Amino acid sequence: MAEKKIQSALISVYYKDNLEPIIELLKQQGVSIYSTGGTQKFIEEQGAEVIPVEELTGYPSIFGGRVKTLHPKVFGGILHRRSNEEDVSQAESYDIPAIDLVIVDLYPFEETVASGASEAEIIEKIDIGGIALIRAAAKNYEDVTIIASRAQYGALAEKLKAQNGSLKSEDRRYFAAQAFNVSSHYDTQIFNYFNRQENIPSLKISEGNAKSLRYGENPHQKAHFYGDLAALFDQLNGKELSYNNLVDVDAAVALIAEFPDEVAFAILKHTNACGAATGKTVKEAYEKAFAADTVSAFGGVLITNKKVDLPAAESMHGLFFEVLIAPEFDEDALALLKGKKNRILLKQKINLTGTLQIKTLLNGFVAQDKDLVTEDKTAFELVTKKIPTEEQKDALLFALKICKHTKSNTIVLSNKDQLYSSGVGQTSRVDALKQAIEKAKTFGFDLKGAVMASDAFFPFPDCVEIAGQEGISAVVQPGGSIKDKDSIAYCDAHGMSMVMTGVRHFKH
Repeated sequence: MAEKKIQSALISVYYKDNLEPIIELLKQQGVSIYSTGGTQKFIEEQGAEVIPVEELTGYPSIFGGRVKTLHPKVFGGILHRRSNEEDVSQAESYDIPAIDLVIVDLYPFEETVASGASEAEIIEKIDIGGIALIRAAAKNYEDVTIIASRAQYGALAEKLKAQNGSLKSEDRRYFAAQAFNVSSHYDTQIFNYFNRQENIPSLKISEGNAKSLRYGENPHQKAHFYGDLAALFDQLNGKELSYNNLVDVDAAVALIAEFPDEVAFAILKHTNACGAATGKTVKEAYEKAFAADTVSAFGGVLITNKKVDLPAAESMHGLFFEVLIAPEFDEDALALLKGKKNRILLKQKINLTGTLQIKTLLNGFVAQDKDLVTEDKTAFELVTKKIPTEEQKDALLFALKICKHTKSNTIVLSNKDQLYSSGVGQTSRVDALKQAIEKAKTFGFDLKGAVMASDAFFPFPDCVEIAGQEGISAVVQPGGSIKDKDSIAYCDAHGMSMVMTGVRHFKH
């Protein structure tokens, strides 16, 4: 049937907000309404007559409400096919009334887990009757309309009003698709809760928040973001975030988290830091970060872990940048920065907490633990005769933090509080070092006394040889090459210190 008038409805919901307009429309159309418990009381308060489900089934709600709609007279009323003579005959024989509209939602399982409730409370929020009703009604969408979420109340009300209480076949199919979206998400959340302990090797992802992006990496590519950006950021100014903005913002947030106890600032381009520094103020940290590469900073993503005040805003206001992220903004600083209408200003509300990284690969997915290792001085194994000073150790730690978040192969050159340069994404470590040296000199840095960090071991001593010739005084690397001894020997012969961490930080 292309169009079907609603004559009967089953309504049983946890959330009753915004249900009133639908009750009024059903009442106006003379629709027979079946309901249970608190929903029944709510509907009756709206002045509508209700047939209790217990009256239909001949059974009360039992087992503390666990069983109330699980009955052939309910599911038969939903599932029997109106175009099938045998189904219609059986429905008449067993006195099963047709149910044309089902409005149910599900117990708040996901919210209960997030609240930190006990396991017993969480298990009680696993819906049985609701999920079964949703699947049954959605399966029989040719005859039945299913509304599985309060998010669909508005759309249903519009259809009922515009079509005089009737729904078209395409309407029912649309609502069925929405219902299966609700039920599949619900089941995914339940499985993932149990799998925290069981560790079954199965990947299930469900995200209901979808945001259409202007385009992907390039204008010919369509793109969406699936997730709750509003939980992480308040956008205070600017155009909508693009795909490339989001990729850089993700990298920026991960990098700045390495500096919880310092005033830090970083400037990123294509997920790599072209500038990073710590300082006594945000302004100082920004200016030191900017000095590392005044060219690449153009159009970059900027981030700090402290409040942006007016002096900092005045310093960076003249730079064209895409995004600035900070935990807070002074009002006068915000007013100044808003002077560029397309400039995206994000207030970061919480830190990222996820520990899993997932991406598509070939005809499947790969998932891995995030690289959450951040070395401290106790991780340093001294392998050379010369011992690094405390200042050099501080510099090596700073360089390692940048190195960890830079595309491999990478070399980072710095002092204890300022990135001098990096060589990123090169096919050889020697090329990465040469790139870093050339870049540092381009922006006026003297490398005598600087330190060097490498994301992986040196397969040959050539990198420490080149570094030594430039005056670099200390090196940190994971170690593990069969030719480590050659690099160590060069350092010993030329008064350089080297420490190893045993931890590789590839970032592909």
